[in-house]
Amino acid sequence: MKLVPAVLFAALLASPRLLPAQAADIPSAAPSTGGQSEAQRGRALMDKMVAALGGDAWLNRKTVTTEAHGSSFFRGSPNPYIIEFREYHRFAASGQPEAERIGFLTQRGMILPGKKIDVVQFWKDGKGTEVTYKGKADLPKDQVEEYYRRRAHSIEEVVRTWINAPGVMIVAEGTSMVERRMADKVTVLSANNDAVTLELDAETHLPLRRTFQARNAQFKDFDEDAEDYADYHTVQGIPTAMTVTRYKNGDMVSQRFLTKVTYNEPLDPSIFDESSITIKGKK
Repeated sequence: MKLVPAVLFAALLASPRLLPAQAADIPSAAPSTGGQSEAQRGRALMDKMVAALGGDAWLNRKTVTTEAHGSSFFRGSPNPYIIEFREYHRFAASGQPEAERIGFLTQRGMILPGKKIDVVQFWKDGKGTEVTYKGKADLPKDQVEEYYRRRAHSIEEVVRTWINAPGVMIVAEGTSMVERRMADKVTVLSANNDAVTLELDAETHLPLRRTFQARNAQFKDFDEDAEDYADYHTVQGIPTAMTVTRYKNGDMVSQRFLTKVTYNEPLDPSIFDESSITIKGKK
């Protein structure tokens, strides 16, 4: 939620020494910046966030394997189906191109108990493909563009690329509230005027929300994409948000709950090769 600027009342006829004291003029009420500029404080907040996320352990993650379930929403109403999935993600720190594989689980049926993966999506090299029993197919263009737009504005990418780029500005923007938690707000602005805003827990410095805007190609205005992070658990020394909720223009569009997370598990390159799997249809 964006803070609305306070309205300024002009007291043209009043003598300055007769005006009531403002809250910021009272030493105990004025925010303490320790003599730092907003840019310096912004940099400091980013450093605190990285340290809170696990420091070098977080920065140097090579892979993460996730088991989770979730649902999508439309106009605030949840899809009646709960989707279970298994996700493999390879980070650039592995020395190989970043890639992701998501397998969606369904019930086998009445005769054979258990679950099976019958749809697999691959995200790599700027492309998105899906494998089903019908074979391999490219995912819709708008879905692929949205996926890579969100990756380009992810917390990982902001830390890895944005904050070290020429002409970047990192500015502390005061405090906000995220799900009843006080947060420090910091915006990272690139040289081409692209921006990501992070809201960090004022106590732990862990990310509570990530927000960015992107131009809507159809309506020529801007869409706001936001992700909320909650229920942090420390896994292998890395605090991990086990609940991730995504919003678009203020409306909830998806929510996922992680049930198992493993970092730095060696992943065979064939896991990210679409030709390595064959999915059988229902008999």
